[in-house]
Amino acid sequence: MAVVVTAQVLNRYYDEYKDTEITFSKEIMRTLKMDPRQIYIKSGGLQWPCIINSTTFNIAKIIIGTKSGAYQVLSKREPAPVSLRFSFYQPDGQLMSFFVSARVQICQPYMNSSELAIVQLQYTQRPPDDLIQMIGNLLDANVNAVKRKEDRIIINQDSMRRLGISKKEMVISIQNVPRHCILQDLSFGGAKIVLMGLAQYLLNKEVQLQLEFDDPHEYITLNGVVVGANFIEGRKDIIVASIKFAEESISLAYKIHINKYITSVRKSELDNKFGEDVPETATPVGSPAKTSAAPAAAPEAQPAQEQNSAPADSAPAN
Repeated sequence: MAVVVTAQVLNRYYDEYKDTEITFSKEIMRTLKMDPRQIYIKSGGLQWPCIINSTTFNIAKIIIGTKSGAYQVLSKREPAPVSLRFSFYQPDGQLMSFFVSARVQICQPYMNSSELAIVQLQYTQRPPDDLIQMIGNLLDANVNAVKRKEDRIIINQDSMRRLGISKKEMVISIQNVPRHCILQDLSFGGAKIVLMGLAQYLLNKEVQLQLEFDDPHEYITLNGVVVGANFIEGRKDIIVASIKFAEESISLAYKIHINKYITSVRKSELDNKFGEDVPETATPVGSPAKTSAAPAAAPEAQPAQEQNSAPADSAPAN
């Protein structure tokens, strides 16, 4: 499900994160689908390839060779205005490129190297909305992954649609043994699944959960450990298992998918709250409706709690 990013969201990203620096590691470039071969610095009608090291919404740092034409231009005492070209692949595979106008602030050796120089650029205009959206999504996901780490997203038809998950029946690997399960909820830091088995044999076992997402279509593998296992009331063969993900396996791509859901729910709630004239005595969001005047609010990520029950008829087969 594509999320429409409004001007209000873009302005929030810009205001909250304009001074937050993001370093372009391999993971970040892969998540953003950046093509490092198409990054250029342009000045005076000429352009040269460069390595982008980091950016905020105000400043970028690039690395160039000291024997390049770019260095001859950018290291001048009063260099001419420049433009930095960004390039990213879109979901349809097409390359999207744009320039950001800037001026040179600093040009100095990179880590005392005589062959490389790092150049700090000050943007002279607000970056394009596409860049603010991509960088803002990533930074917002990182912030919410800490602030809302334990918030639970109950897996149902609506949340699956918002998350871009096509089915909740899946296979989980427990101690390298594949087992059928049903996904019950997700959070930034963990998941709950329903499966058949004995609770005492699952506790503290290492697991590997692979999730399939759309928009963009990708498989994300998360490693973790079972930290809780309880029988469903009335059954001694069906278990709700709580999984805590290993921090190093929680990728940026996964954080962005979870944050996309949280953002879409927040927007739906705001639209529901302010889209109509609601009387002061209206039922609070999430409470049973007393009248049919207001539409139902979208489901929200729930605070983490141990839930020891699940529909018995949804138990997976081994």
